[in-house]
Amino acid sequence: MYAVVETGGKQYRVQVGQRLNVERLPGEVGAEVVLDQVLLVGEGDQVRVGQPRLAGARVVGRILEQGKAKKILVFKHKRRKSNRLTQGHRQRLTTLRIEGIVEESQA
Repeated sequence: MYAVVETGGKQYRVQVGQRLNVERLPGEVGAEVVLDQVLLVGEGDQVRVGQPRLAGARVVGRILEQGKAKKILVFKHKRRKSNRLTQGHRQRLTTLRIEGIVEESQA
């Protein structure tokens, strides 16, 4: 079973047991996180697509680590003006382990 979830403005395809780096989510290491912005749930040939989201579906994960990504350099330059600007940025990340995909069927 797999699902497509949206968090931090990005979409991720997740499966149970998968490790996933997402933009920073609040919570301590070891805490449970529920991602309820589920766009799609699939199992074998059966695929349920939300419009835009599936009601009653959620993905449960556990926080493994709160950290930062590698540093990127942002360089801005205006030609012939002696104007240069260098900045660095490290995105804050949360590492999750997906523990379950819950889909409540609608009656």
